[in-house]
Amino acid sequence: MAETNFVDYVKIFCRSGKGGRGSSHFRREKYIPKGGPDGGDGGDGGNIVLRGNRNYWTLLHLRYQRHIFAGHGEGGSKSQRSGKKGETKYIDVPCGTVAYDAHTGEYLCDITDDGQEVVLLKGGRGGLGNQNFKTATNQAPRYAQPGEPYEERWVILELKLLADVGLVGFPNAGKSTLLSVVSAAKPKIANYPFTTLEPNLGIVSYRDGKSFVMADIPGIIEGASEGKGLGLRFLRHIERNSLLLFMVPADSDDIRKEYEILLQELKQYNPELLDKTHVLAISKSDMLDEELMDEIRKDLPSIPHLFISSVTGYNITLLKDMLWRELNSQDIIPVVAARHSLVHRNLDVTSLEFEPEEDFSADQDVDDSDVEYDEDDDFYYEE
Repeated sequence: MAETNFVDYVKIFCRSGKGGRGSSHFRREKYIPKGGPDGGDGGDGGNIVLRGNRNYWTLLHLRYQRHIFAGHGEGGSKSQRSGKKGETKYIDVPCGTVAYDAHTGEYLCDITDDGQEVVLLKGGRGGLGNQNFKTATNQAPRYAQPGEPYEERWVILELKLLADVGLVGFPNAGKSTLLSVVSAAKPKIANYPFTTLEPNLGIVSYRDGKSFVMADIPGIIEGASEGKGLGLRFLRHIERNSLLLFMVPADSDDIRKEYEILLQELKQYNPELLDKTHVLAISKSDMLDEELMDEIRKDLPSIPHLFISSVTGYNITLLKDMLWRELNSQDIIPVVAARHSLVHRNLDVTSLEFEPEEDFSADQDVDDSDVEYDEDDDFYYEE
C-alpha cells in the first residue's frame, strides 16, 4: 500500500437519530363508540457506534466519509403500533483508535479489541403515545410525547498502533532494516535521514510458533519535543507498547549520550514512557571487533543491551531471545493489560490542522412535534 495511505488522524461529524413522536390517535371503528386512545409509541433514534475491526490498520476510509448520520425514529401510529427504530450507524476503526471531542479535546472512548463496540452518540428515545396516559379520570388524553432530540458533535479519531515492542532511535539507526529482517514487513530503507515517514508494523516469529508484534516509528532527533524534524507526532504509537527497544548505531560518537537524549525526548512527550521496560541494541556492529565491543560496554547504561547487525544477522537470534524473555518477565505489563490500563490525557486540539467545519444547521428536519394529524377525521389535535 502506498505510503500516503497511512492516516492516523481524522476529524468527522457525527449525528445520532432523533426519536419519533408518539401518536395521539383514537380508535374509531363501526359499532365501537368511544373506542378510546390507541396511539402507539415513537421509534428510538439510531445510535452512532464505534466498532473495532482488526482488518483495518489506518483511518483512510474515514478521510472520505467524514459525515456520519444515523436514522431518525418513525412516529407511532394507530392501533397501538410503534414507530420503526432509526438505523444505527457503525463506524469501523482499527484496534487502538481513541476518540476525542474536536472542540474541547476531551477524551471520549478507546477501541482496543476486535469487535468491541462503544456508543459514541446515543439516539433520542421515542415519545409515548396517548394510550400510555389514559387513567380513570383522564380517559381521552389528546396529547402524546414528542421524541427526544438527536445528539451531534465533531469528533477527532486518533490511531495508536498496538504492538509488544516499539523501536526508538535517531534517523538512520537501522530500525527499518531490523524490522525487515526479523519480520515479513517491507518498510522503505535508504541511506538518508527520515526514510521512514510513517509507522510500520511487523510480526516477529519466535520458537514453537510463538510471535510478537514490533512497531517501527520515524526517527527522533534532539529537539523533537520543540517540533524539530518530524516532532513527536508518531510517539503516540509506542504509548501502548510493553517494551521499548532503543537502537543506537555502533559508529555514534557517544552511545550513552544518544540514549539519554532519546530518553529526554520521551520524557518531554509523556513521562510514563520512562516506566516501560527498556532494551538497548547497538546496531551496525559488524564494523566492530571483540576488543572494541568490550571497550564500548564499559560506558553503556545499566539496562539489557546487545550488539547486533541486521545486514549480517549477527546476534539477531539472541536479540529475539532477549526480547521474548523481557516480554514474559514478571516485571512487565502485557500489551493486552497495558492498553486497558492506559491513562488517557485530553487532546490539545490547537496543535492539529483540519479542513474548516461545515455548518449542518440548515439541513435539520422540520420539527412537527407540536401537532398530530388524524387520518380518519381530517383535523388536527392541538398539543
